[in-house]
Amino acid sequence: MRVMAARRSRRNGRFTKSSSRRRSKPKTNLTNIAVSAAVANGITEGLFNTNLVEFMTGRVNGVYKPGRDGSSVITLPELLGAGGQLGGNYAAGYGGFMGALSKNFKSNFMPMAVAVIGIPIAVKVATKVLRKPVLTPANKLIKMTGLDVKL
Repeated sequence: MRVMAARRSRRNGRFTKSSSRRRSKPKTNLTNIAVSAAVANGITEGLFNTNLVEFMTGRVNGVYKPGRDGSSVITLPELLGAGGQLGGNYAAGYGGFMGALSKNFKSNFMPMAVAVIGIPIAVKVATKVLRKPVLTPANKLIKMTGLDVKL
């Protein structure tokens, strides 16, 4: 069975209105989601001294006490005023919010820089290296399941 290419009836090589190309909707890229999550986790660890999940939920080491721990760990519920006054009582020993943020940034600068710069570069290199042997066959398998995602 031979498939014919779309005909170009004009001299300039453009397609006519009747032979417009179909375009599928873009698939969700799981690799980009994972990179974004890893970079966001690196930033929250660098600035707020806690990982992304603990920052969002306010449960640090399994305990929920926003604004009452007095440490340099800052969570989103603390910033939104949960558990007391707006802004919380975070980092009492560090000079308040800006003092804690400054201390966290200075002590966590290198790991945060590696997360923000290194992770996307490493993933891009790994994607190019693994595309043919791993990613293309995996995407074909995912496509057969009917999911609108790709690696």
